[in-house]
Amino acid sequence: MTAGREATRRALPEFPWDSLAGAAAVARSHHDGVVDLSVGTPVDPVPDAVGEALRAAWDSPGYPQTWGTPALRQAVVDWFARRRGVPGLDPQAVLPTVGSKELVAWLPTLLGLGGRDGADDVVAFPHLAYPTYEVGARLAGTRTAPVHDDEPLPEGTRLVWLNSPSNPTGRVLDAGRLADRLAEARALGAVVASDECYLALPGPGVVTTSVLDPAVHGGDVTGLLAVHSLSKTSNLAGYRAGLVLGDPVLVADLLQTRKHAGMIVPRPVQEAMTAALRDDEHVAATRARYDARRAELRPALEAAGLRVEHSEAGLYLWATAGEPCRATVDRLAARGILVAPGEFYGPAGEAHVRVALTASDERIAAAAERLAG
Repeated sequence: MTAGREATRRALPEFPWDSLAGAAAVARSHHDGVVDLSVGTPVDPVPDAVGEALRAAWDSPGYPQTWGTPALRQAVVDWFARRRGVPGLDPQAVLPTVGSKELVAWLPTLLGLGGRDGADDVVAFPHLAYPTYEVGARLAGTRTAPVHDDEPLPEGTRLVWLNSPSNPTGRVLDAGRLADRLAEARALGAVVASDECYLALPGPGVVTTSVLDPAVHGGDVTGLLAVHSLSKTSNLAGYRAGLVLGDPVLVADLLQTRKHAGMIVPRPVQEAMTAALRDDEHVAATRARYDARRAELRPALEAAGLRVEHSEAGLYLWATAGEPCRATVDRLAARGILVAPGEFYGPAGEAHVRVALTASDERIAAAAERLAG
């Protein structure tokens, strides 16, 4: 192994879910099978219209456009106007990505952070957060700064990740809080990237807001990027269908780099994304399905002695039994239920577990029954 590869390997943490092997084996030994609530991977069918669009585009022998087809980029803009109430976005400032995780992991590098002259660059992200924000910073060679919502950004911050609704907590930030963080980031000259993968799954009575809403940015999208995924809302995790949009200058820079690197969404997937973005019915059905699963599982967890915090939106229940998270994981595994330890998302999660709603209705019902036993 070369010195460079060895250094990179040392810089990255072990993949968190590998550490769940023992608990997973216990949960799988349950006589009625495992209820796997540890990973947010969809289990429900791909919408018919999306599958038809993919099949219709199967004969695509040429290279696809890194920028995405004009129809796809317009579908994104129309979707934001129709579903988010944000008209007037620029289709030139839309870029499909190979899922959202790829973009999250490589954005600091694509923005030119870190490296020989940028070792003091800081990437800030929520103190309870999706692990890939930190991984992306480490890949780029920058410093990392987990920050609480009410904690100031450190000097040297060049990229700020926002995430509302949050993974893992389901917490939602309102327009005022998003605007405050944006103003703070701009004062430091930092780019703001908002991970909005759960924005279309707000939960009953909850309002979610994009950073591209004028109520947040006041009419100026400079330095702003919104990251979206169709994995959750359209059950397209297997398609790797993501996108980023916002500041036209930033998107143009990302486009040029991605052209050189060959980071391209396949043409059939671009057609499937276009179909998904044009269809609101399946999104409403998906939202209703997760709302029903939350309504069944949350009281079952609470009746079993766990306290659920936030969790008003998104795909997860953030719960604590007032004990080390691995103890909770093991107790639930003994009932055939596999969940994720909160420590995966930062030290502040060491007494929590994340419980995903991404299981079939039958498995969610089975989990609720086991929790009552």
